[in-house]
Amino acid sequence: MATTPLIAGIAIAAAAYAGRYGIQAWQAFKARPPTATMRRFYDGGFQPTMTRREAALILGVRERTPTDKIREAHRRVMVANHPDAGGSHYLASKINEAKDVMLGKTKSGSAF
Repeated sequence: MATTPLIAGIAIAAAAYAGRYGIQAWQAFKARPPTATMRRFYDGGFQPTMTRREAALILGVRERTPTDKIREAHRRVMVANHPDAGGSHYLASKINEAKDVMLGKTKSGSAF
């Protein structure tokens, strides 16, 4: 009979330590700096004359990407933003302009 209060006391102490550890772990989790694993998208509007950097950001590739990867990225982005599928004509023209800039086929600028 004397062991029942002892077991209850040990269970309460274990629950208290577990709760304390859980609270400390949660506070440490909330206080950590944001990680780079979350993908950040390009903040801001378009520049008047598109640069290679901006074109690479639009297509989601690096500035020194091979042409086949640029075409693949253009296709992927264009499928998601094509005007026939509910996308914007303006965005489609910017995506096409980005492909042209990355492939070295620069023109006088966007249609818009």
